[in-house]
This record gives sequence, C-alpha cells and structure tokens, in this order.
Amino acid sequence: LLTDSGTGAMSSLQWSGMMLGDESYAGAKSFYKFESTVREITGLKHVIPTHQGRAAERILFGSTLREGDVVPNNTHFDTTRANVEYRKAVALDIPIPEGRQPAMIHPFKGNMDLAELEKALTDRPNQVPLVMITVTNKR
Repeated sequence: LLTDSGTGAMSSLQWSGMMLGDESYAGAKSFYKFESTVREITGLKHVIPTHQGRAAERILFGSTLREGDVVPNNTHFDTTRANVEYRKAVALDIPIPEGRQPAMIHPFKGNMDLAELEKALTDRPNQVPLVMITVTNKR
C-alpha cells in the first residue's frame, strides 16, 4: 500500500512493529526485514523505500518518463499530475463518462474508461510507458 492520504488502516501487529522498529536509518534492522518481505511478496530484486507517495512517484517517473510520453489514469491525484508534468509528459485523465457528471448517482465513478485507454495505447504505442489507476479516487 503506497499512500500518505490516510486510507490504509493498520493492524495491531503493524502498530507493534512500529513500536519495536529500529529507526536509526543507516543499517537499521527494520529496513532489512522490510526489504526481505517486499522481495518475498513481489519477487523484485531492488527495494527503494520512500517517505511519501509523491517522493516514490518522482523516482518512478524520473526513471520511466520522457518528454511527450502519456500516462493514462482514471484521474490523476494532484501531486501525481505535478510529477508527471514536471517530466514534460502528459497526465491523461480518462474516467468513465459517469465520473465526469457530478450530479449523477453511480455506484463507483472512479473506474477507468477502457475504450479510451485502448485508444491511447493504439494511437501512441511508443509513448505510454505505464498506466496508472488512482485507487483513492473520491469521485
């Protein structure tokens, strides 16, 4: 869970882990436990912890985006948009049509318009290095 928006509830085991954690930064044993767990879950070799989502995005976009690239999303969070546009890429919002109608009642307006996503991928096959979805979309 990558969030700084307060949407992730923590279990009692997670809270107790924070109380027992070694926060000495360099060489902290808690980092190695974290790294081992992330590697086990994801199978990824490299783990780069960050203090907030926007910092993680800056690292991600700095290594994946080029000027003119397009990043489709249901609706970009404001700091996500800023990080994409800082790289001179396009933050493309493609929510479902119901998501663009504030007065309409709909079960979930945060879905991505898959026809628009397909169009973006077809029209710009070499300019879409990644696709995002904002799970905490509050539409």
